[in-house]
Amino acid sequence: MSTACRRSQVGGRAGALVILAALLAGCAPKPPDNRGYVATLSSEREGKDAQFMEEDDPVPRNRKAELLPLAYFPIDPDYNVPAALRPAAEEVVVDMPTSTGKPLRHRIVGSVEFVLKGEQHRLVATVEVGAPNLNHITVMFNDLTSGTETYAAGRYVDVFLNPQGIYELDFNRAYNPYCYYNESYQCPYPPPENRLKVPIRAGERTKV
Repeated sequence: MSTACRRSQVGGRAGALVILAALLAGCAPKPPDNRGYVATLSSEREGKDAQFMEEDDPVPRNRKAELLPLAYFPIDPDYNVPAALRPAAEEVVVDMPTSTGKPLRHRIVGSVEFVLKGEQHRLVATVEVGAPNLNHITVMFNDLTSGTETYAAGRYVDVFLNPQGIYELDFNRAYNPYCYYNESYQCPYPPPENRLKVPIRAGERTKV
């Protein structure tokens, strides 16, 4: 689970270009065993529900009946795509607005570029200042479901670098930031550039 939310009271390059070209051409393979993928993801969701039900954090006891089990879109393997990180030309640190009104310092590390359902997209990637490496980054985004089918403030998706040097971007694992469940969490909002002009009907959604 990402550490992008926190308790509010706590205060070479040539190879990358080749990978990027292949990704944007849609040449990267899909997960080879969709049945196994669906079973694994379903098990992860059941485990998350069990953990949230047992513990009083992040879902407080008085909201468990309202929020649990968590609501999801149907699992769609087409929303699990490879991505390339195009590094930022220079280091830029910004104050990210948050759910509590107190900004968090984040470093812009570049943009995650990917092809989803035949269309090319880009999301700005940031990490908290002082993050040890870029093996795991959390991308915050809005899309055309935000505020209707999904949390209005946006969702997060954790992006991991695999042994082949390619990032795995799985929107089926997109989740609500903890401030959706619990106002005591301080969660950064997606930057304006990260509003996708398509509906992402994958991952966690709001209760109907």
